[in-house]
Amino acid sequence: MVTIYEVAARAGVSPSTVSRVLNGAKVSPESERLVRAAATDLDFVPNRTARRLRGQGSAVIGLIIPDIENPFFTALARGVENRARAAGYSVVLCNTDEDPERESTYIDIAIAEHMAGVILAPADDASDVSRLVAQRRPVVAVDRSLAHADVDAVTVDNRAGGRSAAESLFAAGFTRVACITGPSSVETAQLRMAGWRQAAARHAGDDYLEDLLRYADYRVDGGRQAMAELLALPEPPDAAVVANNLMAAGALDALHDAGLTPPGFGLAVFGDLPFASFGRRGIRVVDVPARELGEAAAALLLERIGGDASPAKTVVLRTREQK
Repeated sequence: MVTIYEVAARAGVSPSTVSRVLNGAKVSPESERLVRAAATDLDFVPNRTARRLRGQGSAVIGLIIPDIENPFFTALARGVENRARAAGYSVVLCNTDEDPERESTYIDIAIAEHMAGVILAPADDASDVSRLVAQRRPVVAVDRSLAHADVDAVTVDNRAGGRSAAESLFAAGFTRVACITGPSSVETAQLRMAGWRQAAARHAGDDYLEDLLRYADYRVDGGRQAMAELLALPEPPDAAVVANNLMAAGALDALHDAGLTPPGFGLAVFGDLPFASFGRRGIRVVDVPARELGEAAAALLLERIGGDASPAKTVVLRTREQK
């Protein structure tokens, strides 16, 4: 069996450099190229059993997400898998359905199975990763950070995205811009709402804000019900910021039932609409870079698995508006 020492000799680098490359830690691009070329030439396969015996866990990463049916999380998972596979790791996907108890069960499984680390899109702001931290299992929060936990996080600038989405609707001439956001216990929902609130207060004042705000469940039915409630107001909105793609699909159903369609009714949506039947015409889309989120989260986790002991980091990616 080929060893990392033979790979190191072929590549002209140290065994520790080979180990860092295989564990996804940062090395120079040239060193990584040399190591991977040498490993390919020698048909080198990492010894996963040895890795487990050294106490470093298995070559498996747990990815715990709240909704596998949402294309956003599907794309995020693809980014995690791409980065993990390149480093020789497999990914086990766990779907919580936004249920904290199910999330807790998957965390226990990750510990019991000696997974090398966990990437978690928290079910809510109270998600508990203390057991993983106590077991010294690397953890990276993705999409939603964990303010109460000293772990790495990869998010997008949700507040700025919510603000720019609302600003674009006001700039287009709409005057009563509503907001349909996710559960109040979820960080992304609060931040996207806060961005909308800033823009709405600037353009229209605070007096109508609460009437035009609805919390929903990040699902299609939640968006449908929230939009129906808004349209039933004595003074209904003429536009809305919708804080995720599934709720936007439901909101469009409610608009269609009321005989309203974009661009006559203004709509700005976080994330691509999930169904082919919904075109983008007249809809402002705030692009959330899901795959890049997954890749960045996996890169951080692999650095921790490789021995990075620096203080917890937060990576914030930018959103982009597509018209």
